[in-house]
Amino acid sequence: MTKLPASIDATLELLAQADYLADRSLATVLFLALRMGRPIFLEGEAGVGKTEIAKVLAATLGRKLIRLQCYEGLDVASAVYEWNYAAQMIAIRLAEAEGHVDRSRLTHDIFSEEFLIKRPLLQALEPDTGGAPVLLIDELDRTDEAFEAFLLEVLADFQVTIPEMGTVKAAHPPIVVITSNRTREIHDALKRRCLYHWVDYPTAERETAIVRTKVPGISARLSDEIVRFVQALRREDLFKSPGVAETLDWAGALTELDAVALDPATVSDTLGVLLKYQDDIARLQGSRAGELIDRLRADMKAAE
Repeated sequence: MTKLPASIDATLELLAQADYLADRSLATVLFLALRMGRPIFLEGEAGVGKTEIAKVLAATLGRKLIRLQCYEGLDVASAVYEWNYAAQMIAIRLAEAEGHVDRSRLTHDIFSEEFLIKRPLLQALEPDTGGAPVLLIDELDRTDEAFEAFLLEVLADFQVTIPEMGTVKAAHPPIVVITSNRTREIHDALKRRCLYHWVDYPTAERETAIVRTKVPGISARLSDEIVRFVQALRREDLFKSPGVAETLDWAGALTELDAVALDPATVSDTLGVLLKYQDDIARLQGSRAGELIDRLRADMKAAE
């Protein structure tokens, strides 16, 4: 287990150890969240690296990563705990078969930890010899307001209440990272319990550095052209602009094809790696892709 970073610069270095190139504003919020023991709430477009932050923290700090992937209809039974009803029924039948059933004792026995199925939120509150885990609550905006309300107790006091057993409270609060793609607004009551940061698309310089770090062997020219092309796409009227994850996928794909520079034919053939909606792909195929390539090369030449 690694100690928590003692400064913002140390936080930047910690992230860089796992090849996560963060800007200083993100490192500042992460540093404060770690030092203050507060959850961090990360919003931003899909693919900008929000989920990766939790993975990097777990890896660099030597902590267990516990992930709760959110979805519509997520409830307490899937997120926190549920009872092993089949095992409870077997225990009841065995007790009845033996006769002389003490109902109060039996009730106590079947609602014990032996029959409790622990889901991610409850697992995150348990003590761990490796240190408090990193709890990733991913894409919270996919759930409903009822589940948000349930999370308030967890985020405020790092505890959950099980009616049959009582309150389970963490001896050492987990490191909580909550992400949202902002498909809907999250209630203020939950945001107030967190430190907030909007994870934006990176600058061209930082995205180029990310590509060269994550795609070994890529040429300087190809990485520059890829990033400039993607940055230009984000200014287009697309249904879904490509995130950093798509930039890296595309860079990897073009490297596999032994491309040394962008050309309209290769770009058109590989747009399915970069864009995920047919309307966006159709908009870029053909002459538009060529226009963007010509423009980025003119910009590169002017900058020389």
